[in-house]
Amino acid sequence: MTESLFSHRRIYSGLVAASALGLLATGCSAASSSQPAPVTSTFADAAAASGSWPYPNGDLANTRVATGSTITAANVSQLKEAWAFKLTGQGAANLHGAGSLAANPVVADGVVYMQDLYSNVYAISLATGKLKWEYQVDTPVKTGPGPNGVAVADGRVYGQTATAAFALNAATGKPAWTDSSLLSSGEGTFEMQPQVSGGRVYLSTAYGSGSGGGVLMALNASNGALLWKFNTLTGPAPGVQALGLGAGGAWETPLVGGDGTVTFGTGNPYQSLGSAISQPARLLYTNSEVNLDAATGKLRWYYQAVPNDFKDWDMQASPIAATVGGVPAIIGGGKMGDVYAMNAQTGALLWKTPVGEHNGHDDDSLLLLEHKITLKPPYVIAPGSYGGILANMALADGTVYAETINLPLTISSLQSVTADASAGVGVSGEVEALSLATGKVEWATKVASFPLGAATVVNNLVVTTLLTGELIALNRSTGAIVYQQKLPAETNAPIAVAGNAVIVAAGAPDKTATARGGLPQVVAYTVP
Repeated sequence: MTESLFSHRRIYSGLVAASALGLLATGCSAASSSQPAPVTSTFADAAAASGSWPYPNGDLANTRVATGSTITAANVSQLKEAWAFKLTGQGAANLHGAGSLAANPVVADGVVYMQDLYSNVYAISLATGKLKWEYQVDTPVKTGPGPNGVAVADGRVYGQTATAAFALNAATGKPAWTDSSLLSSGEGTFEMQPQVSGGRVYLSTAYGSGSGGGVLMALNASNGALLWKFNTLTGPAPGVQALGLGAGGAWETPLVGGDGTVTFGTGNPYQSLGSAISQPARLLYTNSEVNLDAATGKLRWYYQAVPNDFKDWDMQASPIAATVGGVPAIIGGGKMGDVYAMNAQTGALLWKTPVGEHNGHDDDSLLLLEHKITLKPPYVIAPGSYGGILANMALADGTVYAETINLPLTISSLQSVTADASAGVGVSGEVEALSLATGKVEWATKVASFPLGAATVVNNLVVTTLLTGELIALNRSTGAIVYQQKLPAETNAPIAVAGNAVIVAAGAPDKTATARGGLPQVVAYTVP
């Protein structure tokens, strides 16, 4: 596999011109064993940051609700930069054209934990922005730009490099264990921000280059021992295997349910249009919600959104625990631009709603499988391979919040497994609110760039960031944009909201950061 797998992961920072949206296959080499220390800038007129964001998506239910935050529509205009933690050396490199940071910050016990795309982990004081410790790895992710990242539980920080998992002492950064024996040849590499619960670490490879596709797995949190594996390509995949490819792994944090299950949203099979036409197959369990027994990894149910996918329409978004009409449910979605509500016990579909722009060809992969349609290139896909829904969704008070990318792409040949942007195509996105009960769209707000900060509910606001480097807040009732703040660099990472603070990872490519006068950085904005 090459870096052309980028479209399975978070979008490249800096891809704001259509001409830049092709393949960026760049080589990487391991960094030196040391690098210049990060630097922190502080601003005396801002309030000290306080609060917590203890899980990658705020809580174990993945709702992305900022519990206990003091930020509201009444004071959001008072947000001021409190500190900026600036990366230097190899950690600040423009990896794969993606910049330096793609993970969600985790905030626990007064510390911000962050991982860069060279797998280095930083523990930063929430109050001051000063470095407490650094776990230096200097090993880049192998394919697309992450997101990678860490989870914090029981006094430890859990994360991974491309090929190994580790646990660190949360107070000191000293390794508790490392395990580099988890993956066999062809099982791909890690890029996921893991989840930890009940003494288990849940993670997945982002893709697999063999017949088994991606690998979902659980480790013993105490010692890193492998507890189980689940392969996401388990049946015939002739077209995919003929290409020497496979995918279907997960690259966003899974949902650990209170019913003893874990649910992963999986990626696409990475097959060409020609393969989907000549050798159509359902390709289980790609493009799916996969619900497993958390202790054993045994399959309980799956819901496949896009069988025989050739559009790179991952169902990758972190699943969210919900209740619909009194029934335990899971909310999922991904780059196909649909939001799904499924019965949490059976996987049965409760409702499905398209969001963002669609061009009327959503079911073409299924129609090819059923031999009911004829397709030939050039073939325009909308949503394109970036989404649809690329960043994670949020859920609060009976409303689901989703962000979409509106960028149609063109498949130019039968053999291509990627799509390209057409000249003159505009770049935009939307933030939408949907009724949890029915899936009906309550409001939709256009934004000028790709919303990638992951929708985050903060009292009467929904907050996110745009690729071009803006922090925005919308009124949850109307969708009106009520606040906008220019960031020091473009941003390609989800945000965290801890108490009175918004923590933003602005990890733009070097040239963009330099043009704005700052290195890639983690920034805290606070209200009094």
